[in-house]
Amino acid sequence: MIYLMGRREEVKKILQMSLEEVVKKSGKHLILLENIQALYEYYARSIADEIQGNNKSERITKLIFPVGPTDQYPILKDIINDERISLKNCWFFFMDEYCDDNGIELPEEHPLSFKGTMKNLFFDHIKPELCIPKERVIFPNHKNLFSLKEIISKHGIDTCYGGIGIHGHVAFNEPETNILETDPRIVYLNAYTITSNTLHLRVGGNIINFPHKALTIGMRQIMSSKRIRLISLNVSPFDWSTTVLRIALLGKIGDDFPVTYIQTHEDWKIISNQETAGCPKYII
Repeated sequence: MIYLMGRREEVKKILQMSLEEVVKKSGKHLILLENIQALYEYYARSIADEIQGNNKSERITKLIFPVGPTDQYPILKDIINDERISLKNCWFFFMDEYCDDNGIELPEEHPLSFKGTMKNLFFDHIKPELCIPKERVIFPNHKNLFSLKEIISKHGIDTCYGGIGIHGHVAFNEPETNILETDPRIVYLNAYTITSNTLHLRVGGNIINFPHKALTIGMRQIMSSKRIRLISLNVSPFDWSTTVLRIALLGKIGDDFPVTYIQTHEDWKIISNQETAGCPKYII
């Protein structure tokens, strides 16, 4: 495992920055909203506007999505239905999916299934005449995993939407040597990811039976997108995203914190709120 020990002084320095300093140094790459609700509304609106704009120009929309965060999807569902935005000309690629020890994706009825989550939160609520064709919704699974690289390359991606994990992962691209060269694959989730995910997924802290593997697209697919738009926010009593956000924006680029590589992309932004971007109560 790659550790963050070499970042100790860097992290102290960037956590000591005032909110104003962070905003100034981040420039156009940080979109800072007032609160969490405004953030989710902005994110949903951005997705809807992209699809709507492509529809008007008769262009295909090709997007990568996360399942986490998810609170933007009910908002997006309402926008699509209310404004009658057709998804017929879209391709939706989802970043990742939990799997069992044999590399088989969790069934849709499993409470941690990403595919099941999106079905319940989003797809089942889109008006039939607007809904995306099922074959154009692609989650990594044990059957398509090794063809996903070619499929995504063939279609190309307009925008990669996503979140950032506690160890800087985007999709389930955990810290790993040569992470930038990775393609769709099975990964072992590290202890940081498993622990942080059990804290908010209502599994009673059950790290024993929590999935220890996942199917994920690679950093190569993320970085090949024309645009990258990521969310970073504190959504619980814990303020863990503050350090993640600041490293992603201002930290040195490295395999130990994969999201830092987006700094080399031509068009990237991170959307957050003022509370997340502020200083933690204690700087250690």
